[in-house]
Amino acid sequence: MGSGLIRSLVVVGLVAFGGAGWSVPAHAQGLEAASMAALPAPRLIFSQEEMELAQAVAASPGLADFYGSNGLKPIFLGAEGAPRRAALIEAISAASSHGLPPARYHRGRLQQLDGQGDQSLQAELAFARNFVRWTQDLTGGLLDPRKVDSGIKRSVARSSTGKLMRDFMQAPDPQAWLAGLAPRDRDYLALQDALSGMSRLAAPAGTPAVPKGSWREGDGGAGVAKLRERLAAIGFDSIPTSDPEIFDAPLVQAVAEFQDAAGLPADGVAGPQTVARLNRGVGPEAKGILVALERMRWMHGHDMNDRLVWVNLPAYTAEIRENGETVFSTKVVIGKDEATHETPEFTEDMKYIVANPRWNVPRSITVKEYLPRLQANRNAVGHIDVVDRAGNVISRDRIDFRKYTASNFPYRMRQKPSDDNALGVVKFLFPNPWNIYLHDTPTKHLFNESRRAYSHGCIRVGRPLDLAHELMQGQFNNPEATFSKALSSGREAYLNLTKPLPVHLVYFTAFPDEDGRIRRYPDIYGRDAAVYAALVKAGLESAGRGN
Repeated sequence: MGSGLIRSLVVVGLVAFGGAGWSVPAHAQGLEAASMAALPAPRLIFSQEEMELAQAVAASPGLADFYGSNGLKPIFLGAEGAPRRAALIEAISAASSHGLPPARYHRGRLQQLDGQGDQSLQAELAFARNFVRWTQDLTGGLLDPRKVDSGIKRSVARSSTGKLMRDFMQAPDPQAWLAGLAPRDRDYLALQDALSGMSRLAAPAGTPAVPKGSWREGDGGAGVAKLRERLAAIGFDSIPTSDPEIFDAPLVQAVAEFQDAAGLPADGVAGPQTVARLNRGVGPEAKGILVALERMRWMHGHDMNDRLVWVNLPAYTAEIRENGETVFSTKVVIGKDEATHETPEFTEDMKYIVANPRWNVPRSITVKEYLPRLQANRNAVGHIDVVDRAGNVISRDRIDFRKYTASNFPYRMRQKPSDDNALGVVKFLFPNPWNIYLHDTPTKHLFNESRRAYSHGCIRVGRPLDLAHELMQGQFNNPEATFSKALSSGREAYLNLTKPLPVHLVYFTAFPDEDGRIRRYPDIYGRDAAVYAALVKAGLESAGRGN
């Protein structure tokens, strides 16, 4: 028996139980408590079509999950599948408006299969695979953010392929269901509007360029197919009468319509001037919008109307937002533009506000900055204690700093609560693996700078007391009095938030303000450039994969 068939039978065997109402984990657990006789009998006989479908999706866990639970039956073929085919073709027609590369979803190929009434397994798989691409990209982004840049630590909450396909199959209105997947928060819609105004006649990133040359009706070749594809990406469709590589009458019409919109002579001939205008990409302003839309898709699973803390690193601001509106804002200082000090991007819940915080000096600062100074003068940085692993303060007279290196220095350094403590009088904790937090600072003059990337990675807050009072609203009866009492004690005091707030450390170089106008900020860490390059690469690579 071939390995492919064996794998298919394994998939089929597992999903046979699932189709009978058993999930695989529940079935495994139930084996200890129920006899085999009590289990539903797995299917052992399958049609040739079912076996072929099982083999085709066996390498894709999501598709195997769905088709297994659906009895290995197609959902895009025949009259019953017509509304689903039409809905998917309609949905991916809007790819450009989301800043997604239309070529990635092969709309022309799907239109051709639909028009020909193709009932083959290949047609089912073409629709299914492009459905997966579209729904996953729209609800979680085209990219895995953690693979784009080491400073992006964000995890995306993606829906499973099996669940998406089951919900789609059961939807009474497939078109409305697909339309409802797109982000609907105000900022995403404002970014879409801005993109629409900037790139009406520009193809999205990742759309193949038209080769230099001149084409007219009757010509053929790969260049004609790319011409058709780029026109479709901009919104000028031309369903081929037969071969997409033949310059046919629908393509003549599409070229003429584009020429008319671009102010060119509308003769339907794709000459050098038309090709050059077609190949003109989006400008730098639009690139920022494309990246911002992708970043907003990474926020899938987070309710943007929640009360939350929003720290946009390139804007050097921290805000409290509620129902999509900014209710508090302050300037911040972020990490230096150096590989080891850049402030990362992620989301965690703020759980504590700490009055009179001690500063536990990070190991990197201790051994790179303070140890060399202590080796030269044991009384250097005298405002900071040297402590052992148990937290006991050790007299510097007892330590020969010169015999240690960065790798074997056995002590930590810690600064007591004080007016000149590096963390000021308050810090805001949202526990995370990178030990990043917001805090006060005695170095106030930096907030007057326009470029505020000076820290070792943590975020210094310009209005720390006001931020503390605002965060405590609704969590303490009298926020100001509660915080003042904790502060006046002079001791480190943790104030627990009864309802943790999500803290989003984000990176938007283009983002709408309260009036929907797009504000621009510098790409201080070069991350937007990396995201844009990854978008282009993903669009080009996927466009060449066929189905």
